[in-house]
Amino acid sequence: MQTDFSEIAYSTQLAQKKNYLTQLLAPYTQTELALFSSARQHYRMRAEFRVWHEQEELYHIMFDQQTKQRQRIDTFPIASLLINQMMQALLPLLKQQPVLRYKLFQIDYLSTLSNKIIVSLLYHKTLDDEWLAAAKQLKTQLEQQGFNLQLIGRANKQKICLDQDFIDEILPINGKNYVYRQVENSFTQPNAGINCQMIEWALACTQNATGDLLELYCGNGNFSIALAQNFNKVLATEIAKPSVQAAQFNIAANHIDNLQIIRMSAEEFTQALQGVREFNRLKGIHLQDYQCNTIFVDPPRAGLDPATLQMVQQYDNILYISCNPETLVQNLATLCQTHRIEKAALFDQFPYTHHIESGVYLVRK
Repeated sequence: MQTDFSEIAYSTQLAQKKNYLTQLLAPYTQTELALFSSARQHYRMRAEFRVWHEQEELYHIMFDQQTKQRQRIDTFPIASLLINQMMQALLPLLKQQPVLRYKLFQIDYLSTLSNKIIVSLLYHKTLDDEWLAAAKQLKTQLEQQGFNLQLIGRANKQKICLDQDFIDEILPINGKNYVYRQVENSFTQPNAGINCQMIEWALACTQNATGDLLELYCGNGNFSIALAQNFNKVLATEIAKPSVQAAQFNIAANHIDNLQIIRMSAEEFTQALQGVREFNRLKGIHLQDYQCNTIFVDPPRAGLDPATLQMVQQYDNILYISCNPETLVQNLATLCQTHRIEKAALFDQFPYTHHIESGVYLVRK
């Protein structure tokens, strides 16, 4: 699991990704890829580690994907500096508290650019009052070391928050700071620096947009909060309740007055648009009031399902962020029947891995 963090090694792997994505997109566009590189270290804002117990010793481990061998992790250069600092501070304190270390099998970290962090301790046991008292003491000790911390205990059918299960991130986008509430165990973009660049690229693509925007899979409003400035109105859908609640907070915190979130899946929204089903969740929302010329999609790795793909083709402009270039290309086989790619980008969200985050902006032919 040793990684070469040199400039040469980073540039080489990024060039390989660019060549691969260029070849995949070649049947559909000759547009030059915009390339967005990552920081070489300390770019990942969340990390999960298994915990290994060895007599009185206690340490983080990960399993090598190739060899499946256990590897001790004392420092983790790809994770944020804040996560590394917390890793160093946390374990000595856990060792001092038998009730906190007993049956502890995993530690999850979620950090922010705003210097806040959530630590989740996962157990194979029931968490009781004795655990809670020890956890409160642990939180106090870490706060005395200067950490702005939320501490959470998890066990089977148990979740104990010592304060709250979220932290508020602040992202600088085109010189303006945006507030984003991030909920423990909910999806957030892992590479904050690249996330800012993705949002700025999406803003540039749509800077001359007219009418309204429809966004599917909006999460906590990561894109739609910033994109709202380029449109008259924005209608966004998300199925996960914690993400919808975070999005509602973010709308208010950023003083956005033209963005409406609906708790629906992309498939359900397609059915609603086509009149296949009626949904109580759409009461009071008049879809006909929206003149959506642009649609934004950031689907899961499987890409867009056939019905949603057909619905997406009905819009003049399509902004598509993809975490899987193979399913993106499968979708482009359909989308490029009616649209052409005007802009394409590679975002190195996951350096030193084979994963590629990409974006395409399509306009109707």
